[in-house]
Amino acid sequence: MTDMTKAEKAYDGDQIQVLEGLEAVRKRPGMYIGSTGPRGLHHLVYEIVDNAIDEALAGFCDKIDVRLLPGNVVYVSDNGRGIPVGVQHKTGLPAVTVVFTILHAGGKFGGGSYKVSGGLHGVGASVVNALSTWLEVEVVSEGTLYFQRFERGKAVTELENRGPAPEGRTRGTVVRFQADPEIFKETTVYEYDVLQKRLREQAFLNAGVNIQLTDQRPPEDRPESEQDREIPYANTYCYEGGVSSFVEYINTTKSADVIHPDVIHFAAAAEDGNSTAEIAMQYTDSYQEQILSFANNIHTTDGGTHEDGFKRSLTRVMNDYARKYNILKENDKNLSGEDVREGLTCIISVKLKEAQFEGQTKAKLGNTEISSLVSSLVYKNMMTYLEENPATARTIFDKALSASRAREAARKARDLARRKNALESTTLPGKLADCQSRDVEETEIYIVEGDSAGGSAKGGRDRKFQAILPLWGKMLNVEKARLDKVYSNEKLMPVVMALGTGIGEDFDLSKLRYGKIIIMADADVDGSHIRTLLLTFFFRFMRPLVEEGHVYLAQPPLFRITKGKRHYYAFSDPQRDQIMAELGSGYEIQRYKGLGEMDSEQLWETTMNPETRTMRRVEVEDAIEADEVFTVLMGDKVEPRRDFIMKRAKEANWDV
Repeated sequence: MTDMTKAEKAYDGDQIQVLEGLEAVRKRPGMYIGSTGPRGLHHLVYEIVDNAIDEALAGFCDKIDVRLLPGNVVYVSDNGRGIPVGVQHKTGLPAVTVVFTILHAGGKFGGGSYKVSGGLHGVGASVVNALSTWLEVEVVSEGTLYFQRFERGKAVTELENRGPAPEGRTRGTVVRFQADPEIFKETTVYEYDVLQKRLREQAFLNAGVNIQLTDQRPPEDRPESEQDREIPYANTYCYEGGVSSFVEYINTTKSADVIHPDVIHFAAAAEDGNSTAEIAMQYTDSYQEQILSFANNIHTTDGGTHEDGFKRSLTRVMNDYARKYNILKENDKNLSGEDVREGLTCIISVKLKEAQFEGQTKAKLGNTEISSLVSSLVYKNMMTYLEENPATARTIFDKALSASRAREAARKARDLARRKNALESTTLPGKLADCQSRDVEETEIYIVEGDSAGGSAKGGRDRKFQAILPLWGKMLNVEKARLDKVYSNEKLMPVVMALGTGIGEDFDLSKLRYGKIIIMADADVDGSHIRTLLLTFFFRFMRPLVEEGHVYLAQPPLFRITKGKRHYYAFSDPQRDQIMAELGSGYEIQRYKGLGEMDSEQLWETTMNPETRTMRRVEVEDAIEADEVFTVLMGDKVEPRRDFIMKRAKEANWDV
């Protein structure tokens, strides 16, 4: 055994680092807010607003004012009870100081201050303080104004009694803060539109609460896409209809028509008074369902017990009603969950005293007791609604029965495809040029438009890990089609067969054959359309591929510039102009009209070589917005699509 070095001997108790106060937050901010990019930056605002929302949930606040001030300073005020200013005996500090400087300190851990709450459960205010260059808090309590300032998480003033509160301010809290550029190195500039979406959602979920968002920043403090707006730029959100208004709002933005005029709404509280459930729903002529669930105002993107209870109960009540009134005959099969939810827009909002979430992201609710509350609420009230509104019931069931017939047709088409594949002794499409490796960590498949480009890609690829699938035939817009049409589409089924995962309810991510799915289309309008159609298909029928980061967009060049024996590639007009300016004169320029104009070597060098290529990974940051965009852009209605394009034309990055 060799002698231990001096450094090895020194590993003792003194080597264990203890982070005091909020140092841990500044050391590992991603653990508390997810990231230090734009998403984490906006999360700071959400945390302070969530504290005000908790006051609203407790019945003490009905007005929240959010402002973006010059220098990207955030201002949030509410007319709630105000953070307590009395001494917290365990620490000997004023309670407001404790809230902003000590993790896991707040009114949400018992004591009856908050029956239900969202936020980070006692770390929100202190985390925002820790990650801000400075933060100031004002509290009005019993007619007196109190003030304290913090810098990078540490109090730089004592809690000051500043005398009588200004006229008109009887109670409440004001928080001002500026995000720390040492933490948020990518950007400290807030996007009004991002905050607007979140605050509108909170207004829907808390009926009657007035939330105002005002942008008072000069143009230079705003994102480029928001610089031409008037100053101040403001919106106010207050929805007496609550979640019913939320459903109406979603359906007005969809490229689909509602099939019954009224929003179906019902609510109930548990017998012990510790939880409530509220549901609003309306059917459209779309083929897609959109169910958004919330627990204590937190969007549960992965669903949970409340969503499971809703789905089970809706399927049961619809079948029971259909049997009772002979809509389904004796020999008919029951309607499936997919049948009864086709075209449904639904908001599920539950409030619980002790919400239990699975995972740190709070994406899935785990409380078992809420499932029975939601289930009984749906069954009782939906049965009553259907019986009292037979004409609407008939319309809803006509759609569900149509969906059932299409599902049966899809099953037959799927079985036929499976038998055909078995007879042909292969489950891979004939035009697929497969790769040698079976390691999903390294394999990738290029989905290429056209045989010409496919030929170049096959010649230029590294056959060890790169597969090529040329597409042919008419591309289907799945936004306007049911699953049975997908199974009969000669352009989409080869994609399904090559990937190996199946689609819809048969989808199984563990069977994915390629770790990267790369859409490679021409760098023109037609290529953009093909990419959009494929992305719509992946999002609607194979969404986990997108959510797990398996889908990419290749970035082929637009120009090849040659001078002498040297070649340069440009991926945009400005890049082309820059190269030409640097070369001076004596060059030749080629504009690629399509991928087929590149030979195998050029395609490998520019678009397929992992060492030199540029790709874009497709991600879903916000499922609600993504669903809305696909519906608007790919649906039947022209007017919403035109409005969407006109609104964003100035923001488009035409250099891409």
